[in-house]
Amino acid sequence: MVPLLRASLATVLSAAAAISALPALAASGDGTALSARLQQALNSDDRVQALSGLMAQDQATTLIDRFRRFSMRFPETRWAVRPGQPLADGRPTVKLAVSGTRQQDGLSYSFKAKQRLALSTEAGLITDQEVLSDQSVLTSASKPLPISLMIPDTVLTGSRYDVDVVVDQPLGKALLAGGLTPVTAQQVLVQESPDVQLEPLGGGGLFKSVQAPFQPGVQTWAALLVHPDGVITVSKRVQVVDDREQLTP
Repeated sequence: MVPLLRASLATVLSAAAAISALPALAASGDGTALSARLQQALNSDDRVQALSGLMAQDQATTLIDRFRRFSMRFPETRWAVRPGQPLADGRPTVKLAVSGTRQQDGLSYSFKAKQRLALSTEAGLITDQEVLSDQSVLTSASKPLPISLMIPDTVLTGSRYDVDVVVDQPLGKALLAGGLTPVTAQQVLVQESPDVQLEPLGGGGLFKSVQAPFQPGVQTWAALLVHPDGVITVSKRVQVVDDREQLTP
């Protein structure tokens, strides 16, 4: 994989790791108050300082360092946080969305990500989190390259499902290349870029059929699309469950 593609993949995995840490930074309350406090901190002028004020002391070093690395890559970001529907077990959920841009080496990078989490609280602090859905998209292009991700949030153990990344605008005579690879939790945590084997693509995007493992857990996928106007990098987390009632509508 060429350095630009590896750098793009490292950036999107870095963002996934940083965003996954964020809910543990906030003091608890009801879902609406929690969402408002977290959104205010993330959009403040000094985000690191604001987040530090919401964190438990024993969590500060690792989580703030991770968020600081992400902020160095994308210093100009806009965050939206809102409460979601509580789960059947009573845990509140939070939905986060972030977008940002940066310029580097003559290229314009655009980043978007969203995540849904279930939270556990005790004594006014968030004590645990469960990622229910998570996806990130990074583009480096001379002009916008809108795409649609057609990837489920949850799948049944052992089932086959589609991982589709579709370029929304007509391609004309443009040619696409791309590839898909699984990513381990450790690779996300340390921001390690896996190798992605690129191949010619037809039909306006990447269309793959994959199989879920036979045990409940998580699958994370990284996809790359190379377009004449730039590179699209995608990270998507899929929850694997063994109960149909746990499938996301």
